[in-house]
Amino acid sequence: MMPSSIVRASENGRPFLPVGRGSIPSINDHWASDSNWNRDTIPDSQPDPELFIRHALGDLILSEYRSAGVDVSLSRRTPDGRVALYFLEPGAGGMAAQVTFDRLHTPFRDISVTDLDWDRLLDTRVLFLTGITAALTEATSAVVIEAARRARAAGVTVALDVNHRPALWTSNAAAATFAELLPFVQTLFCSRRDAETVFGITGDGPTIARELQVMSGAERVISTDGAHAVYWAAEEGAGSVPVAPVTVVDRPGAGDALVSGVLHGLLDGDLAEGLRVGVQAASIALTHYGDLTRVSARDLAVSGGDTDIRR
Repeated sequence: MMPSSIVRASENGRPFLPVGRGSIPSINDHWASDSNWNRDTIPDSQPDPELFIRHALGDLILSEYRSAGVDVSLSRRTPDGRVALYFLEPGAGGMAAQVTFDRLHTPFRDISVTDLDWDRLLDTRVLFLTGITAALTEATSAVVIEAARRARAAGVTVALDVNHRPALWTSNAAAATFAELLPFVQTLFCSRRDAETVFGITGDGPTIARELQVMSGAERVISTDGAHAVYWAAEEGAGSVPVAPVTVVDRPGAGDALVSGVLHGLLDGDLAEGLRVGVQAASIALTHYGDLTRVSARDLAVSGGDTDIRR
């Protein structure tokens, strides 16, 4: 979901992306090196050759974000270091997919609260955070918590996707961090599996959504349950949105597409529409390779599910 009102955070994490008012910045995992995001804020138009080392991979990543309408003017690059990677074994038939993370020795792991331009970062309506970022190091966890605290104090809505990754941290460590984060969160995304693993909440979809909302104190909770449904609970009520079966080509990015659609609706004050758009976007994300789904809300507004070619 793009452009200005939506910024996706992908399965492998995305960089700190402060964008203009009315959009959603995201603090996430690729604060990389000369091949990515930099600690020395130097506009692309006026690079300092002594501090701003060009690298083809970093240029490619920046270009990808720009092509999706993301403002990368505050991206920061380091003269050395490496880009975080993850490797996906897709799995087939009865075999589950397997992800191997390769994140050591990346500059983002050493990020500090003083590295960020908070005034520009929080010049926005919604700040989106993920558990993946908090899981990397104590430093990234501290920045995520500070971001949530500052956003709440500034009147910026905080949205959090639990996105628990057992390969990155234990459920106890995750629960301890989320205990500090949740008081600042208004919109919480948490799958049924993560609710049980991290918070010990069990039951059917509606029960989990409601208990998550009570436990977290968030204004609204959106909880996924695989191919069954998307459940929500909010101060004004609760409900669910059915998930239509699709032929799965590639799984990564579907949850992020759902999140982007929901936030799209919330920015317009319409949770129901956000859920509808999010479920549709997630379905489309499953049908193509790669975790970046290039689709707009207008693309999804196809009357009656008509998928014939539009000419």
